[in-house]
Amino acid sequence: MRKLIAALCTSAALLAAAPVFAKIPASDFTLASLKDGNLKLSEQRGEVIMLNFWASWCGPCREEMPLLNDLHARYAPVGFQVWGVNVDANPEDAQAMLNKIPVDFPVLFDSKSDVSKLFGVQAMPSSVFIDRDGNVRYVHKGYRTGDEAEYKKIIKELIRE
Repeated sequence: MRKLIAALCTSAALLAAAPVFAKIPASDFTLASLKDGNLKLSEQRGEVIMLNFWASWCGPCREEMPLLNDLHARYAPVGFQVWGVNVDANPEDAQAMLNKIPVDFPVLFDSKSDVSKLFGVQAMPSSVFIDRDGNVRYVHKGYRTGDEAEYKKIIKELIRE
C-alpha cells in the first residue's frame, strides 16, 4: 500500500510540473527592461518567446538562469527569445542576483506583478511559451533539474511551425 501511495504522489508531482497545453492569444504588455528600454510583446510577432517569471529569492530560479541563457543563445538564430520577467518589488534585488549570474537575454521588471497576473503566474519560476502568431502554447510551473529537456522539445516544436 505504501508503494502505491508513493507512486501516486510521484505521478501527481510529475503531472503538476508538466507543461499545460493551450492555444489562446497572449495578453499584450510593455515592460521596462534592464538593457533594451521598453519591450512590447506584440512587437515580437514572428518570434517564439519564452517568458520566464522569476524572483531573486527563488532558489530554483537561480539554478535555471544559466540554462535559460544557453537556450537563448542556442536558438536565437532561428527565431527564439527568452525574456526573463522579474517579479521582485525592488529591481535592485534582481540586479544583485544578475551581477552573480549574468544573462544575455532581455530581463524585464514586473515589480507590481501586473504582467504576472495577466498570465496567471502562481509559482516561481514559471515559463510561458508563446508561438510566432502570439498564442500561448505551453505553461510550465516550477523548475527541477532536467526540465530543460522538456523546454528544448517545446522550443523545437514551436520554431518548426
